Amino acid sequence: MSEQIEAPQPAPAGFWQAAAVDLAHCLRFYSRLPVPVLPYEQNAHPLPDFPRLVRVLPIAGLVLGLLPALALACAHFLALDSWLCAILAVAAATLTTGAFHEDGLADTADSFGGSTRERRLEIMRDSRIGSFGAAALFLTLLLRIAALAHVTALGGWTVGVLAVLTTAALSRTAGLMPLVFLPPARADGAAYAVGQPSREGFCLAAGLAGTIAVILGLIGHLPLSGIALMIVLSGLTGWGFIRLSARHLGGQTGDIAGATQQMAEVAAMLGLLTTLQP
Repeated sequence: MSEQIEAPQPAPAGFWQAAAVDLAHCLRFYSRLPVPVLPYEQNAHPLPDFPRLVRVLPIAGLVLGLLPALALACAHFLALDSWLCAILAVAAATLTTGAFHEDGLADTADSFGGSTRERRLEIMRDSRIGSFGAAALFLTLLLRIAALAHVTALGGWTVGVLAVLTTAALSRTAGLMPLVFLPPARADGAAYAVGQPSREGFCLAAGLAGTIAVILGLIGHLPLSGIALMIVLSGLTGWGFIRLSARHLGGQTGDIAGATQQMAEVAAMLGLLTTLQP
């Protein structure tokens, strides 16, 4: 996010063309995927315009879940056990995003070493990882792998695949919540530069993410209580980070959004796990 990027470009004419461009911009911002330049794009690498991109973020999250889901499915067909399937899926997810969200989690955890708001924001800009950040990364990776491994062991590989896709959409939508409901903590950060999504736009995104979760749950015959818990717990995680960030920083940053996504993914997966019968 420190590299030079140009100002947002106007959306192309036509709803579907505009949505496709927004989706491409979302995928480029959130991942390392080689997204091709669309024929009607004026600029393939503008500064993300979050007030506009929010509407397609759940779809982008779903796309970002495809590679981890494929890794899990392939590992299953190679007769690997559920733990190895989960490790490969989480590794694929981390590679897909270039540890984008994990970096935000580590910076957020390290900021708890600061005694003042200014010092916390300074720590979050430091590229080095401290003991708090390293511990947070280790524990969160362990939670993600363990939860997915148990979901796969109890529900089968198809449930594991659908759980990966569902949490990918829900958690990234939850990651928007601090950006929507809090002002930027600083006026020169990335969160300020990309613009603040509207609450109306977020509600549309949340409705789309919930719809994706329900559809995938019905396809995989997941328990309705499990689908509901995934939606509720990911939303509660977002709400918790709103409260935390307001007290901790007096606003939000991109790192807070990344930390929210990581913890929302864990919460949603654990919610589903509690409803699966051994």
